[in-house]
Amino acid sequence: MDPGTTGIVGGVSEAKPATPEIQEVADKVKRQLEEKTNEKYEKFKVVEYKSQVVAGQILFMKVDVGNGRFLHMKVLRGLSGDDDLKLLDYQTNKTKNDELTDF
Repeated sequence: MDPGTTGIVGGVSEAKPATPEIQEVADKVKRQLEEKTNEKYEKFKVVEYKSQVVAGQILFMKVDVGNGRFLHMKVLRGLSGDDDLKLLDYQTNKTKNDELTDF
């Protein structure tokens, strides 16, 4: 279990600074996001994330996409790990100061 989780199935962790592992997950779902938003993101840097333990793990990520623009992504990392990733939802038009929430 991710040490940043609450330890309770379904509980969402506090926001934590992004790690290389979290950036790797984001990079793997970037194409799914670009297809849904019809945009190409030159910059795609996760700045913070929260996690939630379910049948696998849900990751909420705040992503800096450049020019002062941010977006939030909700990604399911299935039980088989990083080869089982699905973009569940996203929110555009976010700012650096917008809190990551369950959406």
